[in-house]
Amino acid sequence: MALSVLSIHEDNRFLQAKYNLTAWFYDILDYPWERQYRNWRPIFLKDVRGEVLEAGVGTGRNLGYYRADVNLIGIDLSLAMLRRAMKRGKGALCNFDLRQEDATIMASIPSNHFDWIVSMYLCCVMSDHLQPLAIKQFERVLKPGGRFRLLDMVYSKDPKLKKRQEFFSRFVESVYGGRFDRNTLGHLQNSRKLRITNTYFIKKDVYLVIEGQRVE
Repeated sequence: MALSVLSIHEDNRFLQAKYNLTAWFYDILDYPWERQYRNWRPIFLKDVRGEVLEAGVGTGRNLGYYRADVNLIGIDLSLAMLRRAMKRGKGALCNFDLRQEDATIMASIPSNHFDWIVSMYLCCVMSDHLQPLAIKQFERVLKPGGRFRLLDMVYSKDPKLKKRQEFFSRFVESVYGGRFDRNTLGHLQNSRKLRITNTYFIKKDVYLVIEGQRVE
């Protein structure tokens, strides 16, 4: 595991500091949600194989769900999160390499290399003005024909559910840096090299899965 960020966008330094602190209690804090997420992970990763990049690997909750034929590079801004991921990955079947990296730069990540990019909740914690930079990196590191699958959170159109989200929004942003109003789908639609092939909600109209591939 690489122990230092090679390069980091200035606007991500606050988020990095936030997660270096949050890492100490992240898994405990996230446990109520993890009770449902752990049921989604095998579905989310069931057909993922080959050379895989996980952007925002966090504390490594996905590591135990990758197939044995996966060669994984997992990146995260926070070294503290990665240290927990390394411990969790001891029982993983896949080969993995964890790196402290900025998804908007990916200085150590090779071009045209990956069959898959996967990410759970990276987009909802990444500021909208930085998302096009990360998408440019997705374009660069995916092989032509390579696929991506992202899980995002958005505001529900159900007034009652949206009101509940708004109640928790300040907590979600202060602890996780996450928001429900990111425009991830719109940014991906503007990409010349990534084509969206499918979108669906894994639960209600909040947990949005975006799938696609590199077309050139």
